[in-house]
Amino acid sequence: MSIKAGLVGLPNVGKSTLFNALTNSQVPAENYPFCTIDPHNAMTEVPDHRLDAMAKAYGSQKYIPATVSFVDIAGLVKGASQGEGLGNQFLSHIREVGLILHVVRCFESADGAVDPLDHLDIIVAELGLKDIDSIEKRQAKITSSFKAVQNKPAEKKALEREQTVLTQISEALNRQDIDKIRELFENAGVEMLPLLTAKKFLIIANLAEQDFMEDAYLKNSAYQALVKKFGTERVIPICARTEYELTQLEESQRVELMEMLEMKSRGLETIIARAYQELNLITFFTVGPKEAHAWPLRKGQTVRQAAGEIHSDLERGFICAEIFNYKDLAQYKTEAAIKDAGKMRTEGQNYLVQDGDWLHIKFNV
Repeated sequence: MSIKAGLVGLPNVGKSTLFNALTNSQVPAENYPFCTIDPHNAMTEVPDHRLDAMAKAYGSQKYIPATVSFVDIAGLVKGASQGEGLGNQFLSHIREVGLILHVVRCFESADGAVDPLDHLDIIVAELGLKDIDSIEKRQAKITSSFKAVQNKPAEKKALEREQTVLTQISEALNRQDIDKIRELFENAGVEMLPLLTAKKFLIIANLAEQDFMEDAYLKNSAYQALVKKFGTERVIPICARTEYELTQLEESQRVELMEMLEMKSRGLETIIARAYQELNLITFFTVGPKEAHAWPLRKGQTVRQAAGEIHSDLERGFICAEIFNYKDLAQYKTEAAIKDAGKMRTEGQNYLVQDGDWLHIKFNV
């Protein structure tokens, strides 16, 4: 499964530094516009204590965690939708990701005063202008297609519905009402063209190191403005530079620095977990003595579809699946005890996989 989250923002807000921290990479992060030109891609492991516990219970020789791909997309500038900076190239990179991570600076620097809401408005406006252009082209194509479907009621109805929704989205774009755009897009009832402003998003508030002393960031006016508009669930406070420095230290040194800075937890783990959640993903496991494997899966998918994530042959020849949940292992400690307690069960192809399920697929091809 291809799972991509793209780091987006104006130049010099800390995207590449954060990307390096998230993925333990070494991409350039110099303080000048367009330091990142081509997008950088890297895979990041999803922290999950359940995988460790399952591997320990089964004596697994190998761990394979679930992963998310992060993409460091070059800084947008005003006029990107018209080709300014490296405009259209960057916008096409954004179209390829499933989740946008808006990175905004929330501290004063040599680049000038901080105004994260203004920076976000610039980005959203550029994404919106590109969407308006895409919608106008699509509406023109719909109009020219009506004649060909006059005797095809179902196709005509679908085109009429799409045209109506596109008109409503255009109106919402003019108001920069992102929540309304996403609502219209998700409830369209017909296949829609991909829109940049309809993508799911989180906001990364890049704060100064001292903002985390005694939770001072809670009084940071820039951070407060973001939370007031988007809520605490959508805004993640981090210090990109500190997070990167922590990745360069040994475990004992990392703990010491976090204690000195009064950091209760890693911001990186919060970003990864929130991105995973926002992408509507759950995790299922296949675990045995040889290997403990965590697999990402879209919420609401069947066990047969989950089998296809492991290998296409398992989906094609699916018979049934033996299943228990991690919670059962946490309670009963061993597979044998789980079976004795009657918690191991057999499910058919229409079973909806739950987060934390352990699966043993039976198939025949």
